[in-house]
Amino acid sequence: MNSFFNFINLQNGEESKSKVLENVTSNISFRGSNLWILACAIMIASIGLNVNSTAVIIGAMLISPLMGPIVGAGFALGTFNFPLLKKSFKNLLIATAVSLSVSAFYFYISPFKDVQSELLARTSPNIYDVLIAFFGGLVGVIAITRVEKGNPIPGVAIATALMPPLCTAGFGIATLNFSYFFGAFYLYTINCFFICIATFFVVKYLKYPSALIDSKYEKRIKYGISALIIVMIVPSFYLALNLYNEKKYTKTAEQFIEKEFDKKGYTVIYKKINYNTNPRSIDVAFINKKFSDEEITFYNKMLEESGLKNTQLNIRQNSTDIKSEILSEISKFDNNISEKDIAISKLREELDTYKVSDSTLSKEISILFPKINEISYGKIEKYPQTDSARLQFVVLYSGQDVNDNQLKNWLQKRLNEKDVQLVKKAESNK
Repeated sequence: MNSFFNFINLQNGEESKSKVLENVTSNISFRGSNLWILACAIMIASIGLNVNSTAVIIGAMLISPLMGPIVGAGFALGTFNFPLLKKSFKNLLIATAVSLSVSAFYFYISPFKDVQSELLARTSPNIYDVLIAFFGGLVGVIAITRVEKGNPIPGVAIATALMPPLCTAGFGIATLNFSYFFGAFYLYTINCFFICIATFFVVKYLKYPSALIDSKYEKRIKYGISALIIVMIVPSFYLALNLYNEKKYTKTAEQFIEKEFDKKGYTVIYKKINYNTNPRSIDVAFINKKFSDEEITFYNKMLEESGLKNTQLNIRQNSTDIKSEILSEISKFDNNISEKDIAISKLREELDTYKVSDSTLSKEISILFPKINEISYGKIEKYPQTDSARLQFVVLYSGQDVNDNQLKNWLQKRLNEKDVQLVKKAESNK
């Protein structure tokens, strides 16, 4: 048993406590070069978030010196060194203020303010972020107290991710999106707090000399830390539960689409599941399948039976082209899809509403109505007394003894157009 405890004993390979405290204290201050390095790291991380580049964000996290005052606060709490705690908090506040200012300034002047996936990932912290921060902090402080530091520190900087949440909070300030600001700043606070708590536990376990002997103060600090842990964890549990419910809902919606559409041979070309709307909605579109109103009503009733309560199924199948909407979704994940592509798609969509794509129509008219000499047709906007326009199918023709009512009725049934307007062109005198 003793050999087992010796095997896992943290005192093995430990650096002298005085030297560790000296190194920790020297890395707390943010002045001169440290401040410039922090500002540059924040700028790099902001650019990385802006262009959705994971590699650039990781590089910024490796550069960042933000861990210094957080670890210093943990050592100060563990040794009850209040001057060191005050210094650590002061420098952490300076670093936070500088980081928020630099990132907010960048996002304010940046012409690209689209919300990328890397930004969104930092707006909804949960219990998993607590665990990552705590265990990342444990690794970091264990490495600091070793004679041979090894290489865990870069990994800790990446795993605990202090920079991206701060930059996302700056984005929230620059765009006045305070839900992003509070979500990202809460994640940053979680990371700072649980790295600090992990440091506190390791310092107490390694029995660093205490600067305070009074047991009353020690108990108050322990009670205070316990209360803060509860305050920080409870919201993250709620957010984790919400994330679980969203994943469960999305999985059920995917299964519904697969069972009712994919397995029946209806090829789904567009799918969007909206969990955070009221009511929730599922939008789908198909290559060639058209559903009647009765079928859509039937599928909406089936949603609740499948466990998808408070959900509306929207089947996109009208004449409006949904290419632009699909491109908009793709562009969130593929930077090669530009705003120009989406604009061109929307223009094509608008032009298609005026287009009559029926190559046999003119041939059928010439056979059924041989007395028509010349004919032109298309869709135009008709403006009644109100400002809202509607499309009208207009036919311009020339010829003698053409039965207008017969032609109009046939066109209405042939084209499934209720609003058909005939305009007879005057015959030119030769």
